[in-house]
Amino acid sequence: MKSIKLYIPILISAIVFAFSFSACGDGISHEDTLANWKWDKVEANPAIVKQGWTNVDSVFGSLPAYVNVYLSPVKVTDVANDHVIAYVAVADMKRATFGVLGNVGWNDAAQGFCSTKLNTPTEFYNSSNGLIVINGGLFFEDKGFYYSQSLIYKDGTMLAPNQNYYSEDWTNFWYPTIGAFIQKPDKTFYTTWTYYASDGTDYSYDACKKIDLTTPETSAPDATHPSKGTALNNTNVLNGIGGVSVLLHNGNIMDTYKDEMLDVSAASAQPRTAIGYDATNNKLIFFVCEGRQMTDGVAGLTTAQVTTILKALGCSEALNLDGGGSSCMLVNGKETIKPSDGKERSVLDGCFIK
Repeated sequence: MKSIKLYIPILISAIVFAFSFSACGDGISHEDTLANWKWDKVEANPAIVKQGWTNVDSVFGSLPAYVNVYLSPVKVTDVANDHVIAYVAVADMKRATFGVLGNVGWNDAAQGFCSTKLNTPTEFYNSSNGLIVINGGLFFEDKGFYYSQSLIYKDGTMLAPNQNYYSEDWTNFWYPTIGAFIQKPDKTFYTTWTYYASDGTDYSYDACKKIDLTTPETSAPDATHPSKGTALNNTNVLNGIGGVSVLLHNGNIMDTYKDEMLDVSAASAQPRTAIGYDATNNKLIFFVCEGRQMTDGVAGLTTAQVTTILKALGCSEALNLDGGGSSCMLVNGKETIKPSDGKERSVLDGCFIK
């Protein structure tokens, strides 16, 4: 009997060791599963939670450990609105993938960069396998064609440039540089201002061209004006999305909507969609806020207020995208905010994280 008692602990230890070895060597990563166990959960973005944002991952079903979703506090620090409903999706880009959605290109018949079809965010979600989907840039319809006003680069290919002119009477013209959010081949991000020249070169500039509305322009930006331009192509762009306006650049507040010229009602409270990048931690942030009283007391935000929020959350780069009735963010196919049309609006393009 003594010998049996002596070997029972050894036998149990051997069984436990064998089980552990098998589990660790089965070729399956258990990191995400373990991270989702409540007793093992470590908050991935404590600085965001410290500002009063609530981790709502569990509301939207299963998410990998490298993607997290947060709901804003009702009162956001340094934002005057009485009631804010906003969500951010935060992705660790060491593991996450960013992509652009939309089937846009040059159309000879339409004489523009356009598509004949729009998609709801849900349709984009179903076709992309993305975990998070947001709407993208600006567009307009004419004679059955949906023209892109915003830059779109997908997998190194330019599908559409930013709109390269502004006129109210087709007599007087201005040639603004317009904001873009670019993913480089090394998979980091930056904001810039671009102009699509008449020779087909898409130039990027480190600052926004200043516009004088009292003086119509007779010349357009080029390789050296308004500053030295960088030609965008598949050697320096992986993916990109355009919008109005650049909110943050190199950590500095920009909000250059007046000089970018396309109207996004920047100074009024509206539903908003934006995209930002925390360069210090290599994290991509999708932002969306509700507005237009879809929830009583929730008017929305100005672009300046969105800038304040994204900077506080750690972004050094940020771009405002199409807002208003287009604003939408889906997490695992589920809506976050209430769209101001009462349902999802069909849009020309979008972005995803997976």
